[in-house]
Amino acid sequence: MRLPSISSLLCLAGLASLPVNAYDDENVKSISLRTHTLSAPYLDSDFQSRWFDFGGDTVIRADKYIRLTADRPSQQGWLFSRVPLTATNWQIELEFEIHGENNLHGDGFALWITKQRATQGPVFGSTDRFEGLGIFFDTYKNNRPGVTFPYVMAMMGDGSTTYDQAHDGKANELAGCSARGLRKASVPTKARLTYFQDKFLELELQYRSEDSWTQCFKVLAEDTKIAIPSVAYLGLSAETGELSDNHDIISIKADNLYSVNRNSGGRGASDGHSRSRGGSKAPHEKSSWSWFLFKAVLLFAAIAGAYLGWTIYRTRARSSRF
Repeated sequence: MRLPSISSLLCLAGLASLPVNAYDDENVKSISLRTHTLSAPYLDSDFQSRWFDFGGDTVIRADKYIRLTADRPSQQGWLFSRVPLTATNWQIELEFEIHGENNLHGDGFALWITKQRATQGPVFGSTDRFEGLGIFFDTYKNNRPGVTFPYVMAMMGDGSTTYDQAHDGKANELAGCSARGLRKASVPTKARLTYFQDKFLELELQYRSEDSWTQCFKVLAEDTKIAIPSVAYLGLSAETGELSDNHDIISIKADNLYSVNRNSGGRGASDGHSRSRGGSKAPHEKSSWSWFLFKAVLLFAAIAGAYLGWTIYRTRARSSRF
């Protein structure tokens, strides 16, 4: 009889669902989504990625980056998850670098949460008329007066609407912000996209100073419909035209978010859900400890059962020898 592994016993007792990482709100915890997380060296021993596909002009340097496009004209590259992102609430943190030799540069790259995957096209290297969410990091200004570039914007695609290429997405914009200094920044450049179903979609950027996040936008579901498909893939793509840039992906970190307070599904007081204070916090703490103790009892019961089974098996095995 093979003894169960520790991870199997934890899963049996339900303790494997305990948080791995702490979110920035006391009422929200996170579990790492390994299937949508990527970091150096990016590739397995057979020079493939277990969880991501890549194509087009994408080049992978295992010790440094995934380069979607090099600083050369007319390039397109993409990177897409192999399995869909099915978490109800999630956060994606992306580290990237946009840089090149020339003062004139373009066009930019996109972060996708879409029903379609791994299809090259005219929208920052990926397909047009997509269904889902596109976040565009646009570095070249075509025709959009009064807006400073680089410009970061979100578009919610319905599967039939065309991206407004001539006006840098003005007709499609869900929300956005100017981010001067995003290209060739002196600190690691990052984007953090947070989604809580039926509550909000938020994008934060780091490019001014390290560990300092600037909110680009926050869209509330009560004001605007956020129609992310229930089965959607995480992807990245980039494109260069006559002007070019290096569009490098350094790492992707994805987390499944959940609320530890069952009575609130948001991020606490900032999103319309009151946080427990003083004596009102005691019932929640008591409930959490009771649940933890219940899981602990299940864990020890599982270990005891496994040990008992192993002992019986060993006794029978010895008896069979005679």
